[in-house]
Amino acid sequence: MSTDFDCSDIDNHLGKTMDFSPLREAIAPNDIRRWVHAMHYANLAHFDPEHITASVWGRHVAPQSFAIATDDGHGAAPACVGRIENSHLLFGGDEWWFYGPRIEPGDVITNTRIPFDYKVKETGFGPTCFQRGDNNYANQKGEKIARQRSTSIRYRAEAGGNTVNTEEFEEPEWTDAQLEEMEERRFAWVKMLADLGNKERWWDDIAVGDQLPERVFGPHSIASFATEWRAFIVNTWGALDLRKQDLEGLGFTREMAGYENDPDMMKVNPFLTDGAYYGPSRGHLFPRFARRIGMPRGYGYGASMGSWVTDFLSGWAGQHGMVVHSVANYRGPALTGDGTIQTAEVIDRSVDEEGRHLVHVKHLMKNQKGTTMCTGTAEIALPKKPA
Repeated sequence: MSTDFDCSDIDNHLGKTMDFSPLREAIAPNDIRRWVHAMHYANLAHFDPEHITASVWGRHVAPQSFAIATDDGHGAAPACVGRIENSHLLFGGDEWWFYGPRIEPGDVITNTRIPFDYKVKETGFGPTCFQRGDNNYANQKGEKIARQRSTSIRYRAEAGGNTVNTEEFEEPEWTDAQLEEMEERRFAWVKMLADLGNKERWWDDIAVGDQLPERVFGPHSIASFATEWRAFIVNTWGALDLRKQDLEGLGFTREMAGYENDPDMMKVNPFLTDGAYYGPSRGHLFPRFARRIGMPRGYGYGASMGSWVTDFLSGWAGQHGMVVHSVANYRGPALTGDGTIQTAEVIDRSVDEEGRHLVHVKHLMKNQKGTTMCTGTAEIALPKKPA
């Protein structure tokens, strides 16, 4: 291991439960509506009163992706503990296991967070730490909702600015015809959601080699990324009973660390605690700071990208189906000015030991230029046709 990239402090945290900042109020209906709006997930069952009543659940429930919105660190906290001197961090991917219960208004969600492991590899950033940690989400009844194993990518601070692609500084220009085509493709997936409604998508009708309908949205912008940021409940002033987070103890550069979500500073000057404007997260919305960590311009949130994957798959599964397990490996960011295109192919079908009928898919996320943003696999439970 490089002597100037010392990750050994992480060992002091592995296997130990972290502190957690709980929500001050129960989940509200508008928390869910704001989430699906921000995640570009136009599923009427999660925001429209008429469709909520007519849904399989008969009540307002959140999409499977919503659990991460209740965490105080976008799911990344157990994957970034431990000091690495003068380092930066990116969200590198996550793995999800879903257990069945849905989050709904009135729920109070807790997250038991445990750092898992790490390893150091040589990458384009130089020595790079790939660190993992588990988030275990549960409701007030003690019901397990989901487990998320997050991966962070940590590297020398100076490596970020040295690797930025200067050719990507400028946003792409879209013609009116290109924007119209994107809108048509985006609406095709929205219409698929509406056409499926609360009907079953039967496991028996799915074959290996089937392609899921593509999902297209964008172009992304500073405004769309800011909308996503605000949908994570922690990013609203006073929404959580914040516990003190020692960002300097993580080894972030002082300039980048700031006071993001600092509970003491929030009572003095809340503007300084808002990660949209100060602290390590501001690179998402300010190209100047994005370039210091290796991004050419404003870029999307890894937690949002993982939620796009879950929504894409669960939307196709319908109200009678469920994503039971998924893996998402982030290969490139969503940048301002780019669009996102999601596809998936059925690679297997099976019945597991619990008797669930599963469809196995390989999913892919690219931008309009064909650059890979995310790859992964998933297992989706679908109902079997009655005999």
